Amino acid sequence: MTQATVLLFDIDGTLLASGGVGFRAMLAAFAALHMRDDVFAGGFSFAGMTDRAIIRHGLGGVPEIAVDEPAIDRLLDAYLAHLEIELVRAKSFKVLPGVVPLLESVHDVPGVAVGLGTGNVRRGAFAKLARGALDGAFSFGGYGCDAEDRTELVRIGATRGAEALGHPLAECRVVVIGDTPKDVAAAQGIGARCIGVGTGSYTAADLRACGADVAFDTLDDDGVRAALFVG
Repeated sequence: MTQATVLLFDIDGTLLASGGVGFRAMLAAFAALHMRDDVFAGGFSFAGMTDRAIIRHGLGGVPEIAVDEPAIDRLLDAYLAHLEIELVRAKSFKVLPGVVPLLESVHDVPGVAVGLGTGNVRRGAFAKLARGALDGAFSFGGYGCDAEDRTELVRIGATRGAEALGHPLAECRVVVIGDTPKDVAAAQGIGARCIGVGTGSYTAADLRACGADVAFDTLDDDGVRAALFVG
């Protein structure tokens, strides 16, 4: 490698298809604490959202509860407890095509730090990764508990990756790999390269149209690994 490189992978729709465990856990948390199961009606999409932003949106549908940090924290704790239950129950949970060989191919490459850029809080992120036996592939990241804004959490993840490599962030090449327009926007927000993957709610063409530098149908496609280091 001629330049220190930080790779930041999204989780849901990029590394894993979790079969809706997060959605079900979030509904269960609202039902348990506020006896409401309709706060995400109307086609609200979790795609690319941070956990805290999702909860904040949901609380907007519970007018009798103040939308403040303690209320979000209580729901987040309930969500994580239900998430662990849903992960055990999940039957359609799967690691997406190409993920395992791609991660193996970049593991321990000199000058490369492999981390996460995810809207999941850290505990939820590693619960999902552990279900897919991917938790050992990542030692750092930017998480939904670091910042509610996705651009900021990606910046935090990139900074941690640069620190792991022993370089200032300004000297590092940063690549964000994700499946939503919010991943693309976050990458653009920190001046990073973005590789889109059409294994979530958006196609590769959708992601190219919103500004991804390159996009693939899956991480098993030819050229994915090269795109991490070239361009």
